[in-house]
Parts: sequence; C-alpha cells; structure tokens
Amino acid sequence: MKTLERLRGGLIVSVQAWSGSAIDDPLVLGAMAAAAQASGAAGVRMQGTANIRAARPRLTLPMIGIIKIDYPGFTPYITPTLEQVREVAACDVEIVAFDATPRPRPDGATVESLVAGVHAAGCIAMADCAAVGDALCALAAGAEILATTLCGYTDETKGTPLPALALLRELAELDAFVVCEGGIRQPGDVEAAFAAGADAVVVGSAITNTDWLVGEFAACAPKGRG
Repeated sequence: MKTLERLRGGLIVSVQAWSGSAIDDPLVLGAMAAAAQASGAAGVRMQGTANIRAARPRLTLPMIGIIKIDYPGFTPYITPTLEQVREVAACDVEIVAFDATPRPRPDGATVESLVAGVHAAGCIAMADCAAVGDALCALAAGAEILATTLCGYTDETKGTPLPALALLRELAELDAFVVCEGGIRQPGDVEAAFAAGADAVVVGSAITNTDWLVGEFAACAPKGRG
C-alpha cells in the first residue's frame, strides 16, 4: 500500500493543542503541520475537522485524522463513533485512527463496524490499542495499522512505562504495519522504538505541545520552583 510505504521508517508528528491553549487555532496548527513536513516528517496526525482542513492544502504528506470527543458515561474518546469516522474521512485524510479497545461506545459501534466504516470511506484504518488483545481484534477486523497509542491510558494498562516497548514487540510479531505512539520524549526513544520493531513512530507533545514544553522548562527555573 503506497501510503504505508511512504510512512515506513519515518517520523509521524502529532500536531495537536490542549483545549483553550493559545495555539489551539486551525491556522496555527496548520502552520505547525507544514513546518513538520518541511523538517522531515513522514506524516502528520491531527485532531478535529477544522484543524485537518486548515492543514490539508499545505501538505503533501499522508495525514492521520482523529476527532477527540467526550461522551458522558463512556470512556473511548478518540474517534469513538461511526459519525466521527465519517466526519474525519470527509476531510481528505488517508488514514482514520480510532479507539480500538473493547470498551462500549455511545452509538453501539464495535471495532469491526468502525473498521468497516473507515474502509467504506476509502481510508486506511489505524487502530489505537492499549493491549495485544485489542490489536488482534482490530487485525481480524481488517485494520491495516496497529498502534500503541492507548497503552498506559486505560484502567487495565495504567502505570505501564512509556513508550510501550513491550507491547510494541508483541505487535511487531503480527502481520500489520505497527506504530509506536505515546511517551516518545527524546530522539533516543525513537531509535528504541524502531529497534523494537516499529514501522513508524509518532511524536506529539515533545515537538508540538508548546504549553507542556514551556511548563517543563519553566518548572526548572527559580521562579518555577518557588
């Protein structure tokens, strides 16, 4: 698959902002995505239709699209329903990522129906997994990409050291394109992820989260420690 070969061996930059941040603006995030492309990224991952649409004309790289949305009483929040799958796919992305855990969703969708919805829209399905069981179900449903995105963020995996290299090694044994996402903080983590079998690696906060980065550095200054 041409899109996956373009991503293979490369860095995917997750261009996102905290809600309410000064950089939570489609024009700003679109510019950041273009900067990532100009600096050697193999692809970008973006959240929200307005942000994706702002970036799309500026990019020739493959785009992974998601929608983050909280539904009261439900824990999945990364493209959790078929409605969000369709909304993301309509933004001219190559790949739609979604929560691939077995947790209930507000529309009753399953991993199987989400993968089918992604494929019906002509896109590649990226399964954001927390454990190897999630990956096996997503693979059986036809997902082309398996990612470690949710490892450490579910009740069952809370406290898992990140990046989730142990899970990554398990996924690398499967017949799929495998992505390490989550907890990549420095260049050495990228090297470790590829050594553990990743086909591509996603870096987000360590590159694009200005709020988090400033907080980390400011906390080391005398004023921040006070």
